[in-house]
Amino acid sequence: MNRIKFLLCLTVFLPVFACAQTHSELTIRNWDFSRDQQQWKQVCVPHDWAISGPFDKKWDLQVVAIEQNGEKEKSEKTGRSGALPWIGEGHYKTKVSLQELPGHAELVFDGAMSEPVVCVNGREAGRWAYGYNAFHIDVTPYLIKGDNEITVDLNNVEESSRWYPGGGLYRPVKLVMTNKVRFGLWDTYVRINSATAKRAGISVSAKVIGLSSLQESAGSNEKGPKGVEVLMSLIDANGVAVAKCSPFKIMKDDVVRNSFVLTNPHLWSPETPYLYKLRLQLVQNGEVIDEQVHSVGVRSISYTAERGFELNGQPRKFKGVCLHHDLGPLGAAVNKAALIRQVKILKDMGCDAIRTSHNMPSTMQMEVYDSLGMMVMAESFDMWIYAKCKNGYSRFFKEWADKDVENLVQNHRNHPSLVMWSIGNEIPEQGSTNGREMAIHLQDICHRLDPSRPVTQGLDRVDNALSTGFAQAMDIPGFNYRLHRYVQGFEKLPQGYLLGSETASTVSSRGVYKFPVEYTNHKTYDDGQCNGYDTECCWWSNLPDDDFMAMDDLPYTIGQFVWTGFDYLGEPTPYDGYWPSRSSYFGICDLAGLPKDRYYLYRSVWNQDERTIHLLPHWTWPGREGEVTPVYCYTDYPSAELFVNGKSQGRISKVGSDKVSFTTVDTQKPAANQERYDRYRLRWNNVCYEPGELKVVVYDEKGNQAGEQILRTAGKPVAMKVDVWTQNGQNTLKADGEDLAYVTISLVDKNGVEVPDADDQLQFMVKGAGKFRAACNGDATSTEVFTEPTMKLFSGKVVATVQAADQAGQLKLTIRDKSRRVKAKTVVIDVK
Repeated sequence: MNRIKFLLCLTVFLPVFACAQTHSELTIRNWDFSRDQQQWKQVCVPHDWAISGPFDKKWDLQVVAIEQNGEKEKSEKTGRSGALPWIGEGHYKTKVSLQELPGHAELVFDGAMSEPVVCVNGREAGRWAYGYNAFHIDVTPYLIKGDNEITVDLNNVEESSRWYPGGGLYRPVKLVMTNKVRFGLWDTYVRINSATAKRAGISVSAKVIGLSSLQESAGSNEKGPKGVEVLMSLIDANGVAVAKCSPFKIMKDDVVRNSFVLTNPHLWSPETPYLYKLRLQLVQNGEVIDEQVHSVGVRSISYTAERGFELNGQPRKFKGVCLHHDLGPLGAAVNKAALIRQVKILKDMGCDAIRTSHNMPSTMQMEVYDSLGMMVMAESFDMWIYAKCKNGYSRFFKEWADKDVENLVQNHRNHPSLVMWSIGNEIPEQGSTNGREMAIHLQDICHRLDPSRPVTQGLDRVDNALSTGFAQAMDIPGFNYRLHRYVQGFEKLPQGYLLGSETASTVSSRGVYKFPVEYTNHKTYDDGQCNGYDTECCWWSNLPDDDFMAMDDLPYTIGQFVWTGFDYLGEPTPYDGYWPSRSSYFGICDLAGLPKDRYYLYRSVWNQDERTIHLLPHWTWPGREGEVTPVYCYTDYPSAELFVNGKSQGRISKVGSDKVSFTTVDTQKPAANQERYDRYRLRWNNVCYEPGELKVVVYDEKGNQAGEQILRTAGKPVAMKVDVWTQNGQNTLKADGEDLAYVTISLVDKNGVEVPDADDQLQFMVKGAGKFRAACNGDATSTEVFTEPTMKLFSGKVVATVQAADQAGQLKLTIRDKSRRVKAKTVVIDVK
């Protein structure tokens, strides 16, 4: 069994309280894991027990009618929850060695999938129901000097999820140790009451616990007050205290409150995510006996009918995406480098907000969003009492919902990135008056614990929600799709604004193009792929162009959250019954994190700081000579001219809102009024393919040539091309045992042109200061195991992920082509 000897941190812990015990946190990474409690293996937490597969349609095979998709008859859904072995029991155990006992200790789980039962030294210490929520357990009564055994038993039941949930201790576990007199773990609340460039008002409340034990320990012979002092200070990014509160003494357990006035503050925003540190200290006899440090972003948010959403007094509309919690080939196991990569990819697209659909975010996730600048809608539930899947959260809602919302809010309310709460997604109860009362009840919990932020949820049965007053009761009315109900729905809403809480659901496969190009919904093909021309959606949804118009043309819209930023495991619409489809097609980026063409369409509209010129499709089409092969250009420039081997295909311009607008199109019919797709795209629909050079020249608003892009027909592959991503951008990794590098591999011809249809089987070998972690090519129909060091190229690309060791050195990744038609290549990454 893994044993953690907690010596260094505990040198400050002495058996007598008066000896200045302080706040210590131990992240418990090393555990033993078993599915059957017979065979055990060592694992590192965060850990997802199912991600190594194998893929098989028997795992959680569901025969259901998906009501959200409008289905009336049951059918076999082979990959609905990812086709990975997450069903069943899982067991973890570890040992923590304590030289001395702390005054108080809590185990903090940021999430455990699912239904965790926690025991310490053979005695049950606590349990939780919801696998997505953080929770903490007082383990003080169960600890002993010496070795302490901690066990966690988990159980995932079939048909409990509509997507891949993962299995195991997939988020960090910490042991938090303090004195008996301490600040309450999640009881500190930092509220920004006002914020301008000249002045900010900040209030802080914190709960002090355990003073009764101090009074008891003083004894009858002691004289005078035995309270403690509370200190609060605000520290800037340079480590300078920019605001302090005068020390004040308390004599009993109580909530303490104080406030700061900060002059000339650095304001937090997605563009400038500046963070202060708030330090709270409890002091007895001149010694610090407990301390908390919280990141603080100074910013103001408001939502009004007159100005919509404002951040720091400036109106803006959310350019957001929805994200499921899995990290592609890493599964549900959270990783900081992977989260940073996601955010940086999205920010380059111009995205500024994330909806954590349809569940609570991880603490690590929120910390990354704070530091890099992403606004967040923190969601809670996908269902309440009415079950969307047989064994989903509806089993727990009546008993656990209030506690889950309380944990969500108390755990995350101090994050500046968080700008709204969400209490549900497409809840069937939205059509009932009882549902309205339930919504008000959950919203009130959020208001009680955090009066500074509004509450929303995603509504899909808009007419029902409006007729029952369900939509009117929410702080922020959120419509999932239903663009055709925006105008009429808004007229019935008292709030004066409307959020696209879930939009688009366009489907595409990276690098795959279908001919003839059709604008359609729910189209399927024999190969289980979707058209990369971004012309296909689902029957309930629409293409991005319609959402752009809704945001540009309707002044009362406050933004959108696109479904989804990245492909995710499970829910392979429109191939729910097609095997081996096992992951989604909705993503703007694929499961490997590689941008699809659609990424550049959003970038051309959302990224206001950098120019975009992107041509599609690729220009390597043996056998299509002379056939019509439409060409699109996604660009923020208004016009462009296209050339094939130097021959002009015409200079065209985007149409304006005077010719096509939101109110003039039928958003339920993607094939109708196709002129609307010329408002945000440049399209040459009658180009005939011939090998050679495809070139676009773009022109600015004054008609001046402003840039160009060239695509060329690829020849035979002769070499590998690799691109290395690390979070610091310097091709180095931290020697922390967790940092990741993402290596994108493609094949190129003698002229350096990428071969877009290469599907070679590659093999990966890692030596030195690290290990192979995963590989992914973005193919939703691939059954290759992510954690095996081999994978095919898909549409010419694959991404290998390597992980740093906890010691410095060099990590060497060697990539071989199994067919040997190109030479092997070695990538060297410094681990420091």
